Amino acid sequence: MNFRRRGQREEPEINFIPLIDLLLVILIFLMVTTTYSRFSELQVSLPQAEGKAEEKKSAELRVEVSRAGDYLVNGSRPADKSVAALSTLLKTLSSGKQNPVVIISADAQATHQSVVSVMEAARFAGLSQLTFATQSVTP
Repeated sequence: MNFRRRGQREEPEINFIPLIDLLLVILIFLMVTTTYSRFSELQVSLPQAEGKAEEKKSAELRVEVSRAGDYLVNGSRPADKSVAALSTLLKTLSSGKQNPVVIISADAQATHQSVVSVMEAARFAGLSQLTFATQSVTP
């Protein structure tokens, strides 16, 4: 027998209590399994030594980049501002030198593209050791 009246329908309910229970279990699990940085750090005491700095310097190619994007490699200007011309100049100046280091001294206002162009030219010239020159701030 069906004692329900016609026309009366039961409204569906959403029960949030199981969802909240599940979220609390997940939260507790994450809190327990979280690693803290103080447990993952090591206290290392580095050894001390007295010695002289290496006197022999490797071959250096100093590339200066101006604010306007002009290049100067060890006092020589490339034929133009292209990557190919800069690469050719780097290749000729590095010939005969063993593992030369390219030191990029760029103006603080120089564009990012001009510095990337120097890096690309060094790669085309076969030079893999690059470093950047900075200036220390004096108080």
